Amino acid sequence: MNVKDFYFDLPQELIAQDPLEDRSASRLLVMDKNTGEIWHRVFRDITEYLHPGDCLVINDTKVIPARLMGVKEDTGAKIEVLLLIRKDKDIWETLVKPGRKCRPGTILSFGEGLLKGTVLDVMEEGNRLIRFEYEGIFEEVLDRLGQMPLPPYITHELKDKNRYQTVYAKHDGSAAAPTAGLHFTENLLKQIQGIGVEIAHVTLHVGLGTFRPVKVENVLEHHMHSEFYVVEESEAEKINRAKAAGGRIVCVGTTSCRTLESAAGEDGILKAGSGWTDIFIYPGYRFKILDCLITNFHLPESTLVMLVSALAGRDHVLHAYEEAIREKYRFFSFGDVCFFADLENEDTERENHGICPSE
Repeated sequence: MNVKDFYFDLPQELIAQDPLEDRSASRLLVMDKNTGEIWHRVFRDITEYLHPGDCLVINDTKVIPARLMGVKEDTGAKIEVLLLIRKDKDIWETLVKPGRKCRPGTILSFGEGLLKGTVLDVMEEGNRLIRFEYEGIFEEVLDRLGQMPLPPYITHELKDKNRYQTVYAKHDGSAAAPTAGLHFTENLLKQIQGIGVEIAHVTLHVGLGTFRPVKVENVLEHHMHSEFYVVEESEAEKINRAKAAGGRIVCVGTTSCRTLESAAGEDGILKAGSGWTDIFIYPGYRFKILDCLITNFHLPESTLVMLVSALAGRDHVLHAYEEAIREKYRFFSFGDVCFFADLENEDTERENHGICPSE
């Protein structure tokens, strides 16, 4: 399986630079994962595709202002540090630019000394292990000095940092947002519950590994980085109960999907617990628990396009992306959204509402 099998040509102007004022006003591309049929809707219409007894699974991780701009204390040279994984109370695995200037022993200063960091070690692939020193509470210092770690393809300044958080974000720890969840509003979630859909929370702290490019030609040689997840007992029970009763498990985003597929047994039963996952889902993978997926449009040749292709088929997914480009959908983190599901039995109902598939 070659990485180029997942390439598509995306015009630069379709990369969304700003979030919409109304989260739920994003466009929604709906695809039958079995037939490849496509419908063009608005995200708030997702309620028409959810059924009583379904379980909607959301990732309640919270993005921390993980980007720190500072200087080397000895030379004053500018340094950018991105917090990736908290290894201990004050020790973080980080990505540093430029890394070559930060050897072990280097002292970094942020906010005119409000926060200082000492490089302890150079890790695999060049990441730095840094111990931080400060007065007070680290999270409060970080909230004051840190910036939201927007992806490099977003060049506009984010005026409201809460727009890079889901409305249900709860547990600090992510270096990037679970962007499929950005389309939900509190009101829309209430509507979904009102039609009899259970909402289950899981936590996966999103690291940059998910978004790193695949640098090998053979997809099977790619190594995924680990991310920490938590599935509480009460939430596992919700999901297992819905599955046992014949409801569909609808994951919001690839992070929720990867959490469930990591924590589920081969029997399709979700196990409560926590741990690190480096699961890599690509075509040929047999899903143990997920039925449907709500997800944004992803980068060409990315592991996320491969995950969606495992669910809906590479040809169907690339066709959906071609259709989205033709229709000028907005791509990536602040862009529009897809819904992949088995919709064959719903054709008649949609036609009765005057909703026809795209030609």
